[in-house]
Amino acid sequence: MAGINKVILVGNLGKDPEVRTLENGTKVANFTLATSETYKTKDGQKVTQTEWHNIVLWRGLAEIAERYMKKGNQVYIEGKIKTRSWDDKDGNKRYTTDIVGDNLTMLGGRKDTNEADAGPASVQDKPPDNNVSDEKDDLPF
Repeated sequence: MAGINKVILVGNLGKDPEVRTLENGTKVANFTLATSETYKTKDGQKVTQTEWHNIVLWRGLAEIAERYMKKGNQVYIEGKIKTRSWDDKDGNKRYTTDIVGDNLTMLGGRKDTNEADAGPASVQDKPPDNNVSDEKDDLPF
């Protein structure tokens, strides 16, 4: 059976997206996203726990992030977990876990923009499909 690697997060940007363009022209955006959970302890004390996530967006989603997203904005992100490793300058193996987003919805009101400059509310990052066929299949859905 195949596995499922699916993440859904709703949170606030911890910083403005850092966007860079690779040598081949592909854009990539990185930022942190805070998700918080609030609960009451047995003695009635309210406690908030915040978890920080490293988010990576590619191509069109990176362009949207660069143009419209700022620190504090609330967003809905769907994606998958990716862990990568590298050797640091001392030769130690280091690891980090990222959420690679493939669906983004900006939530809340528009801040510091006007209606004409506001971006799309929801976008998905879909790789180009070079095997697109105009033929209809026999599937009922």
